[in-house]
Amino acid sequence: MMLQNSQTIRYYQKLTDAMVDLWQRGYRFEEIRMYMEGYLACLRHSNNIEAYQINRLEEEAFRFLRDPSNFELSMPQPESDYY
Repeated sequence: MMLQNSQTIRYYQKLTDAMVDLWQRGYRFEEIRMYMEGYLACLRHSNNIEAYQINRLEEEAFRFLRDPSNFELSMPQPESDYY
């Protein structure tokens, strides 16, 4: 991951957690992408982090969104009986 700043990393984690949550609640990629763009727009207007950090965050978030493995439901492993 290219993100270095701890505040930017926290925003990335919150964003990607929300994206996975939306997917699990039935939203589709286009809706999740729109959510992500709105989140990034809010960050740009808040001036909490530098513009170049938001650009890096955006690159990483798009990479996350394009990777289908991030949205696969994890299947619990069956428990083995050791009797």
